[in-house]
Amino acid sequence: MPKTLIDVDEDLLAAAAMAFGTRTKKDTVDAALGEGAERKKRALALARLAARADAGDFDMLSDKENYRR
Repeated sequence: MPKTLIDVDEDLLAAAAMAFGTRTKKDTVDAALGEGAERKKRALALARLAARADAGDFDMLSDKENYRR
């Protein structure tokens, strides 16, 4: 894995380490990047689901006659 030199706010890094329960800077940055990526994927999936709901794709679920078919 290549090394990357970046300036990081030490207070934010310490807060992130506490939040993630990590001990090293590398582990903290990796945890934060991973969480950020996963959070974005979940937000996109939720937006897609909401768009389908707005389009009425789940309306048949409110009809108890067709719910279990």
